[in-house]
Amino acid sequence: MGAIANETHWGGGEGVQPLGASYGKMMMWFFILSDALTFAGFIAAYGFTRYKFIGTWPIADEVFNHFPFLHGVDAPMYYVALMTFILIFSSVTMVLAVDAGHKLQKNKVSFYMLLTIVGGLIFVGSQAWEWKNFISGTYGALETKGGALIQFVNQDGKRVALGDFAASLPKDRVQKDRSQGIWYTNTPDVATYSVEEVVEGFKKNPNILVRTEEVKDHKKVVLTREESLAKLKDAAIVVEGASLVRNEYGHKSFGNFFFFITGFHGFHVLTGIILNIIVFLNVLNGTYERRRSYEMVEKVGLYWHFVDLVWVFVFTFFYLV
Repeated sequence: MGAIANETHWGGGEGVQPLGASYGKMMMWFFILSDALTFAGFIAAYGFTRYKFIGTWPIADEVFNHFPFLHGVDAPMYYVALMTFILIFSSVTMVLAVDAGHKLQKNKVSFYMLLTIVGGLIFVGSQAWEWKNFISGTYGALETKGGALIQFVNQDGKRVALGDFAASLPKDRVQKDRSQGIWYTNTPDVATYSVEEVVEGFKKNPNILVRTEEVKDHKKVVLTREESLAKLKDAAIVVEGASLVRNEYGHKSFGNFFFFITGFHGFHVLTGIILNIIVFLNVLNGTYERRRSYEMVEKVGLYWHFVDLVWVFVFTFFYLV
């Protein structure tokens, strides 16, 4: 254990360091390599699944079109782009912190690390806000007995929310819990509207049409009024927002991959924030100043750059492509 703890003693002899890296820095590179392979596997699985169901895959511009404090404004990908910029900027401040550490400039290291932590917190908070909107949904949809999704648009092709046209029928609907369910299982959450209310409201609004989840020429297929009425006969479930079971945006696997990949990355960012806070406190306490080495700042910096780089790939393949 003593040999491992000694930064200058590797198996090659006293003072020999492979690639000029200390033991701790080399172990961080090993971790980054293994974690990169994990993310590569997840993104590859997402790509294969999307290719398999490309005809019914949601259009990202329609899903991620919210912006804080701008309710009802269609802002496709604007907020995701802002999140990406903030995370990349935090990587720049981390570079500046590492550079200041090489020069033993304690105050600059603490300042730039604080900016890095703030940037990470803003990013994680933005992800939580994005998840909230994704889970709650905006418009709602119906799901057929075969699992296909039915969305609603007006004659101009713009989405219409269920609440804008659903009728109100005098029928009680009860949410059953485990004590009331069959074999002590919970039933699905009762939606705001029933299928009957949506169908009845649709019949009373001739200017509304059904849009399927099928994509042709980068646009979803809109049915005629007659085709829409025929399609509604297969409606079985009201879908509001997204979960691991189904979502109002399109194919069910889309929600699963969104929660898993962005959640896994968000966990990495949160871990990086915690590490940065610990190192930041050590900087304030003068720990590395007494050691005459800020290598620990460089180690957590490697991890932070890796997290930023992974997000660039997630942003590219999940949101842009």
